[in-house]
Amino acid sequence: MEPVKILVVEDEHKLATAIQQGLAANQHTVSVAHSGEDGFFLAQTQTFDLLVFDVMLPGRDGLEIVASLRRLGHRTPILLLTSKDGVDDRVAGLDSGADDYLVKPFALSELQARVRALGRRNTPDFGATLKLDDLELDRVRHTVTRAGKSLDLTVREFELLEYFMRQPDQVISREMLAREVWKESARHTPIDNLIDVHIARLRRKMDDPYQRKLLQTIRGVGFVLRLSE
Repeated sequence: MEPVKILVVEDEHKLATAIQQGLAANQHTVSVAHSGEDGFFLAQTQTFDLLVFDVMLPGRDGLEIVASLRRLGHRTPILLLTSKDGVDDRVAGLDSGADDYLVKPFALSELQARVRALGRRNTPDFGATLKLDDLELDRVRHTVTRAGKSLDLTVREFELLEYFMRQPDQVISREMLAREVWKESARHTPIDNLIDVHIARLRRKMDDPYQRKLLQTIRGVGFVLRLSE
């Protein structure tokens, strides 16, 4: 498995340090936060391959944070850590949007195995061609067609559309676009207006000439690529 970038949110400082050191020994890059608010902020403003949240955190607890991230459209794998091992507790964790659940105390080797499994899950094998309805994007030839007609997209518009097509039916926020498409991990200068300009240009080319609209705005949240109802 290739090294991954991991965020660990754990209020027990000794445990957080042990996790950080254990994962770093496998060449992973590990950031640590000790409160729910700090963890949520980092998850929103930086790009990670895996998120590890303790359930019981000061401020916002892990379940609340996971649910919030999923509502915002984040698809990064999430592993929950908790001392509660009841079935209802596990169900609550998975229902909140977590991908896996590890009960304390745990062996470092088991944590590393869970990280490897979730890391593999986060590397989908996208084919050369992405399709949605009559929209088709060829990642090798760098071409886009709709209803068989070629669309003349700029490089940025192509990158933007590819990001949407990798996540159909998922709400994508401007923060996610800034981070994943524009690579602006620390948004010192907001680029929302720039994002909106590119979204509008992409819409004019891929949606305006056609009856079925694919790129939709979710007011106050972001955008989603899907078949209109």
